[in-house]
Formats: sequence, structure tokens, C-alpha cells
Amino acid sequence: MRRYYPELALHVPTLLLPRSGVPLESWAVIACDQHGAEPDYWEETRRLVADQPSTLHLVLPEAELARAERGAAQAIHRRMADYLRGGVLVERPPGFMRVEREAGRGSPRRGLIVALDLERYDYRAGAARLIRCTEGTDAKRLPPRVATRRGAPLEAPHILVLIDDPGQTVIEPLFDRAAPLAYDFELMQGGGRVRGWHVADAATIDGVADALGALRRGEPPLLYAMGDGNHSFAAARAVWEEAKAAGADADHPARYGLVELVNLHDPAIGFEPIHRLVAGVDPQALFAAMAEHFAAAGFSKRPIGADGWDALGAPGGQRFGTLANGEAAVVEIGRPPDSSASLATATLHDFLDGFLAREPAATLDYVHGAEALASLAARPGHAGFALPTLDKHDLFGIIDRDGATPRKTFSLGAAHEKRYYLECRRLQDGAAP
Repeated sequence: MRRYYPELALHVPTLLLPRSGVPLESWAVIACDQHGAEPDYWEETRRLVADQPSTLHLVLPEAELARAERGAAQAIHRRMADYLRGGVLVERPPGFMRVEREAGRGSPRRGLIVALDLERYDYRAGAARLIRCTEGTDAKRLPPRVATRRGAPLEAPHILVLIDDPGQTVIEPLFDRAAPLAYDFELMQGGGRVRGWHVADAATIDGVADALGALRRGEPPLLYAMGDGNHSFAAARAVWEEAKAAGADADHPARYGLVELVNLHDPAIGFEPIHRLVAGVDPQALFAAMAEHFAAAGFSKRPIGADGWDALGAPGGQRFGTLANGEAAVVEIGRPPDSSASLATATLHDFLDGFLAREPAATLDYVHGAEALASLAARPGHAGFALPTLDKHDLFGIIDRDGATPRKTFSLGAAHEKRYYLECRRLQDGAAP
């Protein structure tokens, strides 16, 4: 079997899954960057996991970053090694994993677990590699992820990578073929049901590669766009750069990152906005500063009712919502100050980045879901900003034309639909046999 397709940055991984008898319901937990402002979610996850083997012990939830103890990364590495030595994880033959996830959208989301070459990706602004960033990368968010991956014997990724395949030629045909079922179970905390089938047939894998090759567009070519997990992939790239500098072989396992490919045109793929929550501020002072900042840009603000968020997507101008002290409003910027800012997210950050730099006590968080935002913004000293939804069909054109969108511009689905950690892959040769 061919293991690497360099023209596609595609590597055929050797996957590891929990042995028979390990409860998958407690093994699989949601992506670490979810529910960052909701520690109760993670407390309940710990209660459900209890003493069972779990990917919860292999990641560092962002909700716990502020109180993470020194040595947290080393503790994660030790648990990974324990799982390898103790036979918790069992190696599969080289191959992909086709995945089907039911999460309440009427049709299941379908994906394909593969490994991608980090050499063909660069998160720095202006990079035009085969694997493109879809959002700006905040370097301040990388160190905890880099520390967790650096020296880790395993990876257990939550990364979703988009392909633009309107003809449904890559992933969807795999579901018409027989393959051995690897797992089928209910995910915890309302995550829906997930099924996986191992794909190890050489002819089928060659067919996937051929179909992917036909999707390359532009020059330099674009094939993959980061969907979820851009910062985790960026951390993986940074660790690979360190490994190269230390003399790692060109085919070292750390050169690749495990991801799930998903088709932008899958009917179950929905884009959701990622809202902003500012804490540690006087909301009235914040909104006054915003009005002053946009005074020459056609600024207007009007109150709305609880059902008024549809106005955010209306044609003309740029709009985002504000929430504080139980009151909601829509802000419209008729003439964005940066003519290159085609998205409301960029216009909002034109103000927020400067404001936060002047207010050291203020903090910014990213929130999935309007209800969660409204609940959090109702707290004293908090202000929320609700953003419109990006049309998913515009994404590849925006990336090809303008480069990455502002950080955290969109999310693939709601919080409960995020990828759960499940499959693993070795990052070091001979790690903990």
C-alpha cells in the first residue's frame, strides 16, 4: 500500500483505538476549546468519566487553562505513555477511518480521518500553501498547545479540515462500500451518535487520492481549508519545526497531523458564528468608546427584542449585536474604517483590539451559541457581541482571494456538534510499546 501522496500532502496513518472493554462513551470527550466560559460542562464531564480511561486525560481544556498546574503537559504525556504500555490502545493496520456523526441536523455529517503533511501548511499571514488557514492565528493561544504536543507520545486531534467538493467525489462514495465497523456509540453530553469504519483497501485509498487531486484550485494550489482546530494544527506545525531543527528524519511521525476531512457541501455542515464576550468592563463605557471609535464610519445603534438577531444578516452595511445588563441592540457600521474589512468580525475587532490593549483588566472570550452569550453577558461587568453567520459557500473564494478571515470568524456547527477525541496516532517512533 502507498503510504504518502506528496502532491496532496496526504499520509495514510496507523490509527490506534481503545481495546475491547474500554467504554467508548467515557473515552470520547469534546474538543478542548469548547465551553471555555462554562466550567460546569467540564466538571460534569469529569463526573461522567470517573476512573475510566478517557481522552479527557490526554488534553487540556481551555476552561481550565487559568488554573492549570505547572507540569500539566508532562502529566498528559505520562497518561499517554500509561495507555500505550497498559494496552489501553490497540493499533489498526494503516488506513483511513470513515466517520458518520448524527448530531440532530436531519442528516449525518460524514468525514474521513487522514493525516496531512505539516510541511504543506503555514499559519503565518500571507502564506499560500496547499493547506490554508481560514482564520487569523493568535500566537498568544499557541503556547499551551505547543507544550502539550511537544514530547507527547500520542496525538488525539479534534481538527476538522474542509474540502470544496460540490460533486461529492471524495468522501461520500466511501459510504456505498463495505468496510469493517470500528465503533458505534452515543457520545456524552448530548453529542449525538458516532460510527466509524476502517478503510484499509489500497485501491480505495488510491481512489480517494485521485478524487482529491481533481479538487486542487488556483496557483499556488489550494486544496484544504482549516475548519475547526486551526490553533491546534498551528501548534503541531511549530513542534514539527522544532523537531526538524533538532535533526528529525524527513518521515518522522511528527511531520504529520491527524485530521478529519469534511466536505463543505455536506448538507450537515453548517456554519455558526462565534460570538465575543468581554469581561471586567463597565459596559456603558465600552459602548461609548465604540460609538466614538466608529463616529466617522456611519455608526448607529438601536435596541432590539429577543427575536431581533435576524437583522444581523440583512443586506447592506455591517452589523453585530450588543448585549449587557439585560438589554440587546444592533450596531450598524455603514462605512467600515478599513476598506479591506469585508466581514463584520473584522470591523468589530478593529475596535476591540485597541480597546482591550488600553484596558488591562478586561478579558475577551469566544462563545458558541446566542443563548450562552446572552446568559454570560447578563453578568455584572460583562458585555456580549453577537456576530452574523458567514455563508459557507463563500469560504473558499474568500480564502483564495483575500487570505485568512479574522480569528474565530465561524464555527462548523454548534458547540455540541464539535468533533470528539477518539482516534489516536503515535507521534514518536517506538513510543511506549
